[in-house]
Amino acid sequence: MNNCVFCQRKSMEIIAENDLALAFYDACPVSRGHTLVIPKRHVETYFEASAEEQAAISMLAGEVKQLLDNLHKPDGYNIGINCGYAAGQTIFHYHIHIIPRYLGDVKDPRGGVRKVIPTRGHLEKLSNNRQL
Repeated sequence: MNNCVFCQRKSMEIIAENDLALAFYDACPVSRGHTLVIPKRHVETYFEASAEEQAAISMLAGEVKQLLDNLHKPDGYNIGINCGYAAGQTIFHYHIHIIPRYLGDVKDPRGGVRKVIPTRGHLEKLSNNRQL
């Protein structure tokens, strides 16, 4: 039997679901409403999911956004996928993080996911011809 925590779905409150995917709140949320969307079939990364699973996950992510908008009224979202150990993946069942963001939750949110590598995501280095 697969010992994947996401496949076992123990004590997992499913908040949205379709034929190929499901969504539930992250057990260690980084913000109010932080949700994970996963395929029901066990695959380790985004790149191993079928086109049908990708479509189902994308559709469910949209439903989750609407749910979170109604419940928490966030000011924005970060959507993230970690693929592989070097990218920070710790549970090797493909999942998307839907992370609601709120004005003031960080001092300067510019750069968002670009700041995953602290020394590389600084927008000040962009050309002066682009508005920030």
